[in-house]
Formats: sequence, C-alpha cells, structure tokens
Amino acid sequence: MLYHLLYPLATKFIGFNVFRYVTFRSVYAAVTSFGLCLFFGGAVIAWIKAKQLGETIRQDGPTGHSSKAGTPTMGGILIILAMVISDLLWVRWDSKFFWLTLFAILWFGGIGLVDDLMKLLAKDKKTRGLSSGWKFGVQIIGAMIIVFLYMAILPDDYALKTSITLPFFKYPLNLDAFYPFFAILVIVGSSNAVNLTDGLDGLAVGCTTFAAMAFVVVTYVSGNAKFSEYLKIISVPGAGELTVLCAALVGAGLGFLWFNAHPAQIFMGDTGSLALGGLLGTIAVIVKQEILLIIVGGIFVVEALSVIIQVTSFKMRGKRVFKMAPLHHHFELSGVPESKIIVRFWIIAIVLVLMTLSTLKLR
Repeated sequence: MLYHLLYPLATKFIGFNVFRYVTFRSVYAAVTSFGLCLFFGGAVIAWIKAKQLGETIRQDGPTGHSSKAGTPTMGGILIILAMVISDLLWVRWDSKFFWLTLFAILWFGGIGLVDDLMKLLAKDKKTRGLSSGWKFGVQIIGAMIIVFLYMAILPDDYALKTSITLPFFKYPLNLDAFYPFFAILVIVGSSNAVNLTDGLDGLAVGCTTFAAMAFVVVTYVSGNAKFSEYLKIISVPGAGELTVLCAALVGAGLGFLWFNAHPAQIFMGDTGSLALGGLLGTIAVIVKQEILLIIVGGIFVVEALSVIIQVTSFKMRGKRVFKMAPLHHHFELSGVPESKIIVRFWIIAIVLVLMTLSTLKLR
C-alpha cells in the first residue's frame, strides 16, 4: 500500500525513488512488523487473558511445565496480524507470489486457530483439538492448492517448473511428474516440524526467525537474474519481492519473542507454529530451495525425526529411544535447564544459517 501510494508521489515531486528498492522496503517491513508486535502485544495478551484462553499442560509432560498452566496462548494471531499488515504496507500488490504466501499464512494459521480453540473451549480438558487425520488432511489440501497455483503463476515458457536446486551442485535436478508431490510434502512437513518444535519458551519462534533471515538473502538472489546466474542457482522471476515478506517475518518473530522469551508471557500455539512452518515451506518451494530448507531448518528436522523415531521404536519394539519426544523434552527430563536448551538450540540454528548461506557459493 505504501509502495503504491508513496512511490509515485515521491518520484514525481521530490525525486525520491527509494520505495522501488526491495532492500529499502525490506528493512522497513521488518521495522513495521516488529513495532506492531510491541504495540499490540500487551493488548493481545490482556484480551486472551480476559477470554480465559490459557494453556493447558499435559499431565505426562515435564513437571517444570506445571507453572505454565494458564499462560495465554494463540499468540500466533499477533505474529500473523503484524506480518499481514506490514506486508500489505510494503510489498508490491502486483506480486502474485505475495498473495500465494498470504494464502499459506492464513490457511495454515486457520487450521492452527481451529485446533487451539477446540483444545481451549472443550469441556473435557483431555481433548487434544483436531484429530491428526483431519489436521493432516486439511494441510494436504492447502498445500495442493498452493502448489497448483504456484505452477500456474510461473510463465508457460519457464523451463524449470519441476526442478529443484541442489546445494553444492551447479545444475538443478528435474523431478518431472514427481515434483508436485515433493512440493506438497515439503510444505506439510515444514508446517508440522515447526509445530513439534514449539514446546519451550521462544524456541520455535527463535529458530524460525533465524531461518527467515537466511531466506531474506535466498529470496533476494533468487529473484535477481544476475546474482542467480553468478551463484549458479535457479532464477525465479518475481521471487525477489518475497524478500520484503521474509524481512517482515523476521521483524514479527523478534517482536513476538519480546513477549515469548523465557519466562513466556504468551505462547503462539498451533495458530502460530503451523502458519510459520507452512509459510517457510511455501517460500522454499517458490524459490526452488526445498533442500536448503532442510539445512536451515535443521532444528525442525531433528525435532520431527525424534518424534518419528520414538513412535516407530515404541510400536515395533515396545521401547522408547528418548525419555520424551520431541527432543527438547528429552533434554529437559535429563536435567538440562530450559533456558540453556533454548539458547543452545538457537546457537545451532545460527550455525545452520551460516552453513546455508555458504552453500550459495560453494558449488
């Protein structure tokens, strides 16, 4: 909105044309979303408290979590609100990729919102929200819509529609007819992986923010033909506008972390975790960096794998590999303080970001 209103005025009357630059708008998209989180954060927390929408704690979870009972949840509303407003202000509205990612945020956030409300409003507090079958099914439908629209947005003469970038390799890999299934798997898997990571104060949103920082760079170079040619990565026309969206995600993540840092004043719930994961997966698909998402989101991957390993081992052998899954709970039950687990996971996430950015040149 600001781009469309201010750019013509600035260029016509004072020759000030910085609004056309993605870098300028990205910086202020991050500042805007961060400021919106700080401005609305207290009001959102107060409103959720007034509605008595507090977190319920599992009886079989770590005993230290009992003090968190009643903490306002569904804070993902704050992240989504800050991101959407910032994006509408700073992203060019003629970007079809922007509207596609906006759909992803709202679709997966909507699934999480319904799931959170079912948990919080249920008379039987043992109710765990949407069944896994329903949740997974609606996620797949959303991912199918995203992939279908994405393929339709790409130009007909775009030769790399079904290709992906392989880190450390110069040439892309063409998946042909398997590509839509792979893209759907990436989006749904990313959404659920972030959701599984959301178990400690600031853990998921911190790791998501670091991943978004990496994608600020990745989307920028993917949308720039010269940079993508120099770095030997797939160039996606129009993807550069997603740099502004990724920057807004960084700002919203930092703003939410202001309230979500240990001890948390608010949790983002499935509303936030499913939305953020679905968004990261969608961005990775758009810029053809699905494999890179596995590296930059290594924390999410390991957390998801720990659950898969735990469930598989218990069903096949009747024994658990970890004291509790996801992995962060295993460390909690092993006596590691929560704050130390969070910071160590953040450190690993930062290292993964550096590794991710290094792959752009090492080919």
